Amino acid sequence: MTSDTTRRTVLGGAALGVAAAAAPTLAQGNAGAVPMRDPRTAYTTERFPEQRQPWPALQSKMTPRPDCGEVSYTGSGKLTGRRALITGGDSGIGRAAAIAYAREGADVAINYYPTEEPDAREVVDLIRRAGRKAVAIPMDLRSEDGCKTIVARAVAGLGGLDILVNNAAYQQSKKTIFEVPDEEFDRTFKTNIYAPFRLSKAAIPHLKPGASIINVGSVNSFDPEEELLAYASTKGAIHIFTRALAKQLAKQGIRVNMIAPGPFWTPLQVAGGQLPGKMGEFGHDPDRPLQRAGQPAEIAALFVTLASDETTYTTGSTFGANGGKGMP
Repeated sequence: MTSDTTRRTVLGGAALGVAAAAAPTLAQGNAGAVPMRDPRTAYTTERFPEQRQPWPALQSKMTPRPDCGEVSYTGSGKLTGRRALITGGDSGIGRAAAIAYAREGADVAINYYPTEEPDAREVVDLIRRAGRKAVAIPMDLRSEDGCKTIVARAVAGLGGLDILVNNAAYQQSKKTIFEVPDEEFDRTFKTNIYAPFRLSKAAIPHLKPGASIINVGSVNSFDPEEELLAYASTKGAIHIFTRALAKQLAKQGIRVNMIAPGPFWTPLQVAGGQLPGKMGEFGHDPDRPLQRAGQPAEIAALFVTLASDETTYTTGSTFGANGGKGMP
């Protein structure tokens, strides 16, 4: 018998042994598998009732309340010991990120507009119930001093900073450019792009190699809705800001990425984000394959992954969640 023949015989026998050992397991089928969820019906497909609240609106008063993973999100220690600052962390997408981060083992500071205190208290409680430190920072972020103070309070309260999520946003729908007051255009830019610039500038000196900045853009960064002229303009700017800052900070081992949500059910929509009479159409535009709006809980895992060491080669990138419409 040649050595090749012997090798083939041994390997063949080993393969048969493995197959035999696996046979009982295969025979058991998919017992114990995590059930899959149909994305078409994973969350409500009902059209939202017409409703409006004064800006900035409270999630607790929305019908139905957005699902931010309060009950469903289960962590696995991916961010143990990390320290995160999330703007707009009281509700919507920011709230979902805060809950996920805490349950993944991170201490979390949330910034929010002072009148959003009722929603913020709920998030602080959820973070603490996860066994993590929570820092509440009620403050308008439209000024340079405000942004510096927000970062300083987060660093002091958390003992440092590893993750910055620039999520807070201002959105108003207007039919034409002539309906957008100069003051509103200015406020949109100060909230949506000036603040991420200023917050990043204040945070970077505290960030070490391995840290992460996550900016929240929008599908409007690439495919602007005509009634969101001001908002879409800022979201396009965030896209370019992310790519440029990522190139700068790569030299320091800090990653910068952007998440671009599509239509998600958040307080932005009931505080002027939709034109009057159009709430029932939100998420149901004819060319959106899943034919529903997203819930904040459905995007939380993206924030976790981009902040974790699972994506160390990913920077300057954009990740979408838009119900199948594409871009990015």
